[in-house]
Amino acid sequence: MSTSDGKFGRYGGQYVPEALMPAIEELEDAYERYVLNNEDGFMDEFRQRLRDFGGRPTPTQYAERLSERYDRDVYMKREDLLHGGAHKLNNALGQVLLAKYMGKERIIAETGAGQHGTATAMACAHLDFDCEVYMGERDINRQRPNVFRMKINGAEVNPVTVGRGTLKEAISETMRDWATNVEDTHYVIGSVVGPHPFPAMVRDFQSVISEEAREQMREQAGTLPDSVLACAGGGSNTMGAFAEFVDDDGVDLYAVEAGGSSLSVDEEKGVAPNSASLSTGGEGVLHGARTKLLQDYDGQIMESHSVSSGLDYAGVGPELAYLVDENRATPVNVDDDAALEAFHRLSRMEGVIPALETAHAFAYLENNHEDLGDTVLVNVSGRGDKDLESVIEETEKRGIENAPDMSMFSGGLR
Repeated sequence: MSTSDGKFGRYGGQYVPEALMPAIEELEDAYERYVLNNEDGFMDEFRQRLRDFGGRPTPTQYAERLSERYDRDVYMKREDLLHGGAHKLNNALGQVLLAKYMGKERIIAETGAGQHGTATAMACAHLDFDCEVYMGERDINRQRPNVFRMKINGAEVNPVTVGRGTLKEAISETMRDWATNVEDTHYVIGSVVGPHPFPAMVRDFQSVISEEAREQMREQAGTLPDSVLACAGGGSNTMGAFAEFVDDDGVDLYAVEAGGSSLSVDEEKGVAPNSASLSTGGEGVLHGARTKLLQDYDGQIMESHSVSSGLDYAGVGPELAYLVDENRATPVNVDDDAALEAFHRLSRMEGVIPALETAHAFAYLENNHEDLGDTVLVNVSGRGDKDLESVIEETEKRGIENAPDMSMFSGGLR
């Protein structure tokens, strides 16, 4: 848990320009009143809307064929079945509702893979808010279906063309907007990153994942899992899956990062061909918080890479960095090819088409199941509909083993 100053050990804090401090202080006050103390029944309304609009609880499913393949009990927490197709609605709905209680009139958000933008657009339509989403131009091209979904829900999508046009740049642009419109605007940040209180608040909204999973595992398996696996980009799905298990010493927590094409770093070009900041990064400040991130010797933020746009981020949430330092969570990584193979494997063996982000966790399970104990829980953070065009392109290009023939789609989906 963070302290009152938003620190997780030496991580976290509020490294923001002076213009943003009034909005941050206002949000701190609202977080304490409504989320932590349930003033005016805020959390009661939040949970009711999660149930009625979002479709919670999501099931924890026993994966029969994977269990047979790995000779252990494998369970899947099915966040892909939440309204919108990913865990992102838990936080987006919570923050948009909080903005309503705060009297805000306008919502802005950033998005990488498009799932957070989609969830925010749906929540804004549900609660009658104007919504603008900043999305990197490169990610717009990779995630066209989610761009359409955002627009259909009434959101304005603003392309970000600076830098590589990915999540890092989208967050920066959204913060600039917020700094000039603090009085009537709330920034719905999409992960457990940014200045306090965002990391703690997003974790609290996402902790419903592990709250349900913990109870479901006791009911279905008669025990807690030996290991919990979750993919790790910024860390909202990771912290949501870990939160209620952190105090269970017998449950190992694995944050599965994107190993990309290599764990090496090109210092001269300022490029890291991966997004494994927990595994390979150093300590620094990014987007308002001290955390672990990919940076060169001069402290400049490096360009990250992942085949999954939702993991393509140069940093990670400060609480997750703290849990790794405290040896409570273990950072691991898998490369692009292994994630693509896992995407096809899970689709074929269990009839669950996962997000490419989620596929990283199942890739780690494939190669390391013997080290994970007798009972394993994997968080299925999202469904893979959004990734089909990327998967078709990458599968054909890379010649992924045991993948179906994709040549008939070489021109893309139409």
